Amino acid sequence: MSTALSQEQRTYHLVSRTSFGPTPDELERASRMGSSAYVEEQLRPQTIPDSFVEEKVAGLKTIRLSSGELFDLYPPPNVAKERGMTGPMAMPRPRIVILELQQARLLRAVYSRRQLFEVMADFWSNHFNIFAAKGADRWLVTSYDRDTIRPHALGKFKDLLRATAQSPAMLFYLDNWLSASPNPGARLGPNNRKRGLNENYAREIMELHTLGVDGGYTQKDVHEVARCFTGWTIRRPRGDAEFAFDPLIHDSREKVVLGARIAAGGGMDDGMRVIDILTRHPSTARFIAAKLARRFVSDDPPPSIVDRAAETFRQSDGDIAAVLRTIISAPEFFAPAAYKAKVKKPLEFVASALRATGAETRVTPQLLRYLGRMGEPLFLAQPPTGYPDVGASWISADMLLTRMNFASDLVSNRIAGSRVRSERADDVASFARLAAPEGLSPTTRAALNRAEDSQAVALLMAAPEFQRR
Repeated sequence: MSTALSQEQRTYHLVSRTSFGPTPDELERASRMGSSAYVEEQLRPQTIPDSFVEEKVAGLKTIRLSSGELFDLYPPPNVAKERGMTGPMAMPRPRIVILELQQARLLRAVYSRRQLFEVMADFWSNHFNIFAAKGADRWLVTSYDRDTIRPHALGKFKDLLRATAQSPAMLFYLDNWLSASPNPGARLGPNNRKRGLNENYAREIMELHTLGVDGGYTQKDVHEVARCFTGWTIRRPRGDAEFAFDPLIHDSREKVVLGARIAAGGGMDDGMRVIDILTRHPSTARFIAAKLARRFVSDDPPPSIVDRAAETFRQSDGDIAAVLRTIISAPEFFAPAAYKAKVKKPLEFVASALRATGAETRVTPQLLRYLGRMGEPLFLAQPPTGYPDVGASWISADMLLTRMNFASDLVSNRIAGSRVRSERADDVASFARLAAPEGLSPTTRAALNRAEDSQAVALLMAAPEFQRR
């Protein structure tokens, strides 16, 4: 596409990029309000009533429980056996915690009116990824999502970074809770383990969370940052877990991080100084700006929009909403080259299909298994890199076949707990307009003419027009 986007296409593009998929009502609302007012409303989610989805999520018991309550109610098998919690439901009980967190994520993606907020909650969960099935994180990840990621999703980046650094879930996932000063004068580390630094978190906070792999740090910086974060640990990791600083395992000597001297005796403030140094570093501004531009513009965003977003990050002291405003209002955002340039990740594809068909869903395990088969089991990315946000990672033959099977099962009402009304499944013309307001390609139209009426909407879901956003 080389000509400028029409007004209808601009509205479609805006809603497509700032939500988990357009719906007729959302397109009408954005068109009526205008782009600027629509974005400003979405950037202030607290002003948007969202009782419908809140009532749905409220039915998930584990979402509101503390880590200690989750461990007591859904203990690991050995603890359940010691307590006499036997029977067929005893073994899978811990899985319920992750299952309901996955259900909440998809329910919010489908039904929330605060769509941009939910997009950003998913973005930051992936940016600050933890693997929910690792040990105690089975019981810690619910609080991580509720109390760490979501409250800061549109706030200041520094606050978000500090919250993740002090989260029991992150401390456990990257093993920083076990990191202790190697000095002979310090006592044994947590669980009476041998003293010693663990550099996992120090490396990832620079490479993945702030500066980026080419951000200008060295292995010496990794070592010094690890020393700064010694003593940042967890009290009661398999119970009512909370962050704690233990001065007895902290390396209290002087450190030098990225050329900045951190005086001896700073205690917990050593880690806080690192967070301040990293959030103010120009490499962090550029790395976060580039990653946000990749999410909202294209897999390879124009340097000009990255530059402006990075400058906003620096000038606003890492205000996430301000950076998003800069990106979404930029000419590059509405450029023809950006239109339908992003391949939907599995979560985006499934949520957009449910939204576009007006499906009623309870998000059953069968539906969630489809996300796993497509390559994105929610909260279960094992490496700290999380899931990729580039199209090449999601378009293998097997993944696309799984998407086609999902589409067919959805419109045929073969997915337990999800139902598409017949009038929506049969309204091919309306779905085609929703998938491609500019019109279908000749290839898609030809395939549609050969399809059985009952599978026409499923075929459109599998077409490139719907696979992209």
